[in-house]
Amino acid sequence: MNFLNLRDAGDPVELGARYSESGADELVFLDITATIRSRETIVELVERVAENVFIPFTVGGGIQTVEQMDALLRSGAEKVSVNTAAVENPGLLSEASRRFGRQCVVLAIDARRSKERPGRWQVCVKAGSEPTELDVVEWAAKGEELGAGEILLTSMDADGTKAGYDNALNKAVTDAVNIPVIASGGAGTLEHLYDAIVEGGADAVLMASITHFENYSITQIKEYLAGRGIPMNL
Repeated sequence: MNFLNLRDAGDPVELGARYSESGADELVFLDITATIRSRETIVELVERVAENVFIPFTVGGGIQTVEQMDALLRSGAEKVSVNTAAVENPGLLSEASRRFGRQCVVLAIDARRSKERPGRWQVCVKAGSEPTELDVVEWAAKGEELGAGEILLTSMDADGTKAGYDNALNKAVTDAVNIPVIASGGAGTLEHLYDAIVEGGADAVLMASITHFENYSITQIKEYLAGRGIPMNL
C-alpha cells in the first residue's frame, strides 16, 4: 500500500539465489527508499547477487546518471530501472539507450488513479510519495520513444493489497506501447497473475509478498499458468 508498512523478507542475495534455483525467469531488485533518502544503489549488493544468481536481473532505486548505470551493469546487472530520474531528466533514457542498448533500460512507472481525471492515472515519483502532472499512458508512450526497452508498471492503489492488479491500468499502457510491460502491485492469488496477462495484456508479472512469505512457490505459479494456456518455461 503505497510502499508503506514494509516487511523484512530476508537477505536479498539469499532470496535471489533461492528464486534462481527454483525456476524464476527474472529477478527485480528495487531499493524503493533510495530516492527518498538520496542514497545510491549499492554496487556491492549487485556484485553479490551476480555471484549467486544465474538468471537475468534488474536493479533500480536512486539511479540518476549513466555513470551509475554503467557501474551496475558492469557489476553484473542485466538491466537498470529508473523512475524519478527519468521524469526529472527524460534525456537520461535516450542517453542510456544509446550507450548500453535499449534492452538494458527499464522505465519504472508508479501510477496512481487521478482524482481530477477519472479513468486516467498520474505518474508518481520518489517511491510513489509525490504525484506529478504527467499522465501515465502518455509518459509510457514517450518513454518508449525516448529509448526505454521495457516498462515496469506499478499500481500504487493496488500495491500491497493482494486484491489483484489494476488491469484497467495495465491494459491502457500495453495498448499504448510496443515494448514489454511488466505488471506490478496487487498480486494475492494465482488467478490474479493470469488476469494481469490475459485481461491486462502484460508481458510478465512481478510478485513479491506471495512468494517471499511462501504463499506460493515458483513451481506452483508456473504450473498453474501453463495449465491455463500461458506459455511457460518449465
